[in-house]
Amino acid sequence: MNESVEKWEWIDTVKISTRWSQMVLGGGIIAALLLPIGALGSRAGLWSFTVGFLFLAIGVVVALLTTISGSFVVVRALRRTASSDYLAPGIGVSMCLLVLLVIGGQFVPAASLPPIHNISTDIEDPPQFDAIVSRRSGSNPHGYDASQKIGDVGTLGDLQRAAYPHLATFRSAVSVPLGLERAVAILKNMGLEVVAVDRVTGRVEATATTFWFGFKDDVVVRLRDDGEVTSIDLHSASRVGQSDLGVNARRVTTFLRLFAAME
Repeated sequence: MNESVEKWEWIDTVKISTRWSQMVLGGGIIAALLLPIGALGSRAGLWSFTVGFLFLAIGVVVALLTTISGSFVVVRALRRTASSDYLAPGIGVSMCLLVLLVIGGQFVPAASLPPIHNISTDIEDPPQFDAIVSRRSGSNPHGYDASQKIGDVGTLGDLQRAAYPHLATFRSAVSVPLGLERAVAILKNMGLEVVAVDRVTGRVEATATTFWFGFKDDVVVRLRDDGEVTSIDLHSASRVGQSDLGVNARRVTTFLRLFAAME
């Protein structure tokens, strides 16, 4: 009689363990799916980017809760002899850790970056957008105002100087016409859509679109004949969002590095 009772109790325990394992695996799948669904849905225009960020936030919460609960399930399963007991929850926890790693890798570095989305190599006389102005449907202005107050942390110009002191006007021996062709080629190789090339004023305007959310940043490259050299400046600005997580500064840095490599 006792052996029969113990047998059924063991079977019930296995069922409970299996149910928890399936829940943990399901939590991992849900957390992993919420990220691309939220991002690609925003890109496709199914909902706004704020709703897309809500998907990400829910995914992070699900991943965090599943990781905590799933860790107990895995530990308990490891104490059992059946290897299949910990396989499903192990996969679920691994998926959740991957989600947390991806999100953390994107947003944790933002704590050390200023909350700006507008970058110019020439802060005093920034290159101006023209052809792209009518395309900018976001909430951010297209101009660069170094004296613009950014909350209580300082002005746009001061924050940029402190965070990206290396960004400055680049001077090249290349002529303006050749430099324009080089700028167009570099922007295209970087994956940007070249919108306009003004050979009279020496400007190239282009738009960058992110893969996941479809965020658009606009870039204008200005080349000026400065005697024996050509002065090259860039202005890169996001259409939406307060902080760009350093994307615009990296874009400008990459362009200047590629331009210099062609000298």
